[in-house]
Amino acid sequence: MSTSPEAGPGTAAAPAAPADAEGGAGLLVRLRGLRPSLSPAEDRVAECVLADPRAAAALTISELAVQAETSETTVLRFCKRLGLPGYPQLRLALAAESAQPRSRVVADTDIRAGDSVDDIIAKIAFADASAVEETAAQLDRGALESAADAIARARRVDIYGIGASATVGMDAQQKLHRIGVVAFSWNDPHICLTSAALLREGDVAIGISHSGTTRETIEAVEAARSRGATTVAVTNFPLSRLAQSCDIVLLTAARETALRSGATASRIAALTVVDCLYIAAAHRDLERATSAVAETRAAVRGHHVD
Repeated sequence: MSTSPEAGPGTAAAPAAPADAEGGAGLLVRLRGLRPSLSPAEDRVAECVLADPRAAAALTISELAVQAETSETTVLRFCKRLGLPGYPQLRLALAAESAQPRSRVVADTDIRAGDSVDDIIAKIAFADASAVEETAAQLDRGALESAADAIARARRVDIYGIGASATVGMDAQQKLHRIGVVAFSWNDPHICLTSAALLREGDVAIGISHSGTTRETIEAVEAARSRGATTVAVTNFPLSRLAQSCDIVLLTAARETALRSGATASRIAALTVVDCLYIAAAHRDLERATSAVAETRAAVRGHHVD
């Protein structure tokens, strides 16, 4: 996409988004993931953009700066943090996002005291569906390929997840086990560390944490990496300590909310990444994977009632 001079106070209308403009959905997902690392002034710009991307796309740089109670320099710095050359490219991406057809939008996904059962169902369904859609849209294909290759070659795979992330880790372990990958899921901090100590070059360690700040998970992947294992992070935040501690980062896209309807969405988003990773790993040796699934299915066939 070609660049144009920086927009100034006199710029009026948002530039028309070309067909190949950077996808706004990916931009907004990336923005949510970067928010913990933004300065207070930059975060005010982010809040304005996320609150109404369509309206933000129509603002001049000076108008957005006034709305965010900051300076034009901060807005330009905000654009750079998103990997954009300047403000015109931000407006193009936001305009492209606004032009995309969307399913029914639920503006407020937080669960409120006065919500009806219908409200709760709509909010949870929207949060979960958005998490899956946005995670798939921004999932790094190259990183997924690298992680799948490493798993397919690995002698063994360790998976670390504490708290709610433990259920995602257990699902990943069960799926990999069914295709013949030697995998272990650990949620006890001490066992995570003792297992990591036994890894070696060619093994894989996967750390799962929505925030990317869970100390026990970070310590485990760092221990695994020190033993030569390939480390993979599954997290919502690209600049988190977990992401920075791993060789490969697979990002989720789930929005947190005050009463944690976002916590269910974060689990769904992580499971989406696990499903993609599992299928991609199986695809490396489809014949072996298919045979393993058939054999494991046969092993439990007698335990199903008619």
